[in-house]
Amino acid sequence: MSKVVVLGGGGGIGRVVVRSLAHVADFDEIVVADARLDAARESAAQAGAKARAVEVDATSAASLERVLAGARVGVGCIGPFYRFGPPMLAAALAARVDWVDVCDDLEPTRKMLELDGAAKAAGVSAVVGMGNSPGLANVFVRLCADALLDSVESVDIYHAHGGEPDEGPAVLKHRIHAMTNDVPLFIDGQMMTVRQLEESGRAHVVDVDFRGVGTLPVFPYPHPETITLPRNIPGLKRATNMGVVFPLSYFRLTQEMVRVGACTETPLEVNGQKVVPLDFSVAHVLSQRARLLREAGVTGPAGCLKVVVSGLRRGEPTRYELSISSREAGAGEGTGIPAAVGAILAARGAVLDKGVLAPEVAYRPYEVLTLAMEIVGKLGVGGGDTLLVEKVDAKGERTVVPLSMG
Repeated sequence: MSKVVVLGGGGGIGRVVVRSLAHVADFDEIVVADARLDAARESAAQAGAKARAVEVDATSAASLERVLAGARVGVGCIGPFYRFGPPMLAAALAARVDWVDVCDDLEPTRKMLELDGAAKAAGVSAVVGMGNSPGLANVFVRLCADALLDSVESVDIYHAHGGEPDEGPAVLKHRIHAMTNDVPLFIDGQMMTVRQLEESGRAHVVDVDFRGVGTLPVFPYPHPETITLPRNIPGLKRATNMGVVFPLSYFRLTQEMVRVGACTETPLEVNGQKVVPLDFSVAHVLSQRARLLREAGVTGPAGCLKVVVSGLRRGEPTRYELSISSREAGAGEGTGIPAAVGAILAARGAVLDKGVLAPEVAYRPYEVLTLAMEIVGKLGVGGGDTLLVEKVDAKGERTVVPLSMG
């Protein structure tokens, strides 16, 4: 039995992690750490007797290390990750605690992968990006490479979600960050960069049919699969990551605020007061969210991750398509459940190596998928029939693949 610490355990994703961990016997203590002690207490109360709340200051290395001390595993859910990802990992290494986070930002992922040697020296297994995308997407690619295809040539990752009860400023700032920074795409064996709102990015926008959600346009996203998969999957020639948030009116309002230059961090003086345009834009977009959801008829959370992996099987062009969808759960469940799975597998000693690892080299795929579906069932989310894998042969004929979980 052991202790797990969830940093950011009072937030939307962290609460799902905490609830998920409360449903397994691997931990006898769940520490819910958050800057907002009231939120941490509420999350701990929802999880039951094993959970307790503590306050943490993510801007202080000493505070992070103090909270993580003595834990078997730490889980990082404090965003935005371009600010807090590397410091949280550094604290875990200092405390010699195995680590899992849900970082989906490109630059902090690069920085954290550079700590691989330090993690090995500390005897720590640290898995970065163990959410939905990245996370389950990477694991499915590994499953295809190991068991379903003889060779993998291309990976296209698509994600859509929306309608969550709440969306915090950190989530929206991450989305704006994705709209204003270079997006790496690995195409024809070469790395290229595009910008989501420029012509280079618009050239890659496609419509995708998301199971249980509908058809939506997807846009280039700077998620780290496009830099980790080419180095970890031999022979890969293409890796893209594309996403969207619905309703489209909400997503496009955010894009428009970026497009008109209202998301910079340089303060402006307005009526004698210093105003940061980014802070204003985030507040404005969030203030319009309820109205835009209502006008679009969005009444609850939903989401879908779709991963298309193409290659050769017995000499024939073949692709496998994974859809993980829900009409009752959104980004919190889609990200929090895989993070909890990563923490449980770390506690069980099932991470495959020491060091800083991407999900596709950290786990045995069937263990991840089996445990994820077990927790989905225990939490009662997903709306049933959550995971679908289809094989598409050279003739375009589709066959549902029943994944053997044994």
